[in-house]
Amino acid sequence: MLKAETRKIRRLGRSRRVRAKLTGTALRPRLSVFRSLRYISAQAIDDVSGRTMAQAHLAEFEKKTHHNVAGAALVGQAIAERLMKLGVTEVIFDRSGYMYHGKVKALAEAARVQGLKF
Repeated sequence: MLKAETRKIRRLGRSRRVRAKLTGTALRPRLSVFRSLRYISAQAIDDVSGRTMAQAHLAEFEKKTHHNVAGAALVGQAIAERLMKLGVTEVIFDRSGYMYHGKVKALAEAARVQGLKF
């Protein structure tokens, strides 16, 4: 097995273990982060009804941003603003097995600055 494949399998295992314990509701949805080599995205999920309440993706910001910490902060701001419009102030943060460092941390900190609590 290649090194990248085992890294992905280990991340998915961590994600599965955490997701077994976290459940989002309509009042406190699960803020799930996905990071690829090109983009970063976040979505607020109500696990009880099985629907996505809000989402934000780096591709929405056209070519003015790149896949870096500043771009992740923009995604965090956007998801927080959309959730605040829906009246949601608290979320459960699901980092999907990624380290809380760099882009994932920037997304979370930007969402906190906008007023989300987690």
